[in-house]
Amino acid sequence: MKKDLAGLGKERTIMLAILLQLFVALFSSFLMVGLTSMYDPSALARYSGVKYQVAYVGESSELKSLLEESDQFQVYTMDLSTAVAALGERKLSAVIYVPDTEKDAADPIKVTLYSLQNDIQSTIVNVQLKEVFLVFEEDLRKARSGRLDLLPVTLEFPSSRAGPGFYEFIYGLLIPLLLFMPAIISAALIIDLITEEYQHHTLETLLSTPMVMAEVVWGKIAACVVLVPIQAGAWLLLLSLNRIAIANCAQILLQVVSFSFVLVLIGALTALYYRERTAAQFIFSTAVVILMLLVLAFPGNPLNLIALLATASAGLEQWAILGGTLTLCALLGLITQAYAERVSTSSLGE
Repeated sequence: MKKDLAGLGKERTIMLAILLQLFVALFSSFLMVGLTSMYDPSALARYSGVKYQVAYVGESSELKSLLEESDQFQVYTMDLSTAVAALGERKLSAVIYVPDTEKDAADPIKVTLYSLQNDIQSTIVNVQLKEVFLVFEEDLRKARSGRLDLLPVTLEFPSSRAGPGFYEFIYGLLIPLLLFMPAIISAALIIDLITEEYQHHTLETLLSTPMVMAEVVWGKIAACVVLVPIQAGAWLLLLSLNRIAIANCAQILLQVVSFSFVLVLIGALTALYYRERTAAQFIFSTAVVILMLLVLAFPGNPLNLIALLATASAGLEQWAILGGTLTLCALLGLITQAYAERVSTSSLGE
């Protein structure tokens, strides 16, 4: 374990990944201004004082009222052919076609937006229209909420200092991804640490000492797992110093370490089986992608759980998920121990 930790500095790819995460965590407040604008461009729409001319095609509806109430648009009622022709002549900035569908009808309301292709102004108009469409969409959701079989997960964001998109980006995307990157890095690292012993023919030297194969494997696993709480804890501290409030830091670290342990054990088993870095990394990456797609299909997936914990919205389900993850860790640990003992004899024989 000490040898592998000491040699970590030679892993340039791993170190660059860690430094990139460190940069994001250090300057998160500064970076969020630009990144939030990319994630939620409507946050900048309020700085424009220009009124854009748009055509509304269809029966009067709540969407038309929202457009007329907005201080961003001048709305004209037209038929579709006339409106599209005016758009082509650049007399209009956009055309909105809304079919005659009742608000609480069984069929979806399909709103069609016509805009100018490859035009900077159309990009700005689309951003401003997005705010109106989101309000209209929310009204439709409320009107049709009786059809829901499952209630959506509610996140309690702190009072906004840069628009709602800021906190959606921070708690829904940045924090979960930043905290799970150490898990992915450690899982990739364990494959390198095990396969290089085979490829450099140093495993025989290690096994000539009083150590057995299982001890060698667990030492490398420990070296990878111990990096996770150090990195994740550092990211949480740096985010907090950037005035990003994060609740339940201890529970978040417990969840991240348990999830990381699962990935590291899967990586160790893959490396022990294939013994060659390229093949092991490819199979492991493919397996992790499939596993993540399956896990993300459930509401209580790791990314959602971290977001709920960070916003103090998680309930008792966090402990059930932690218990299930630890059970999976124990099962994978037993398999790893048994398989390491099995390959020990074959490695010595070779």
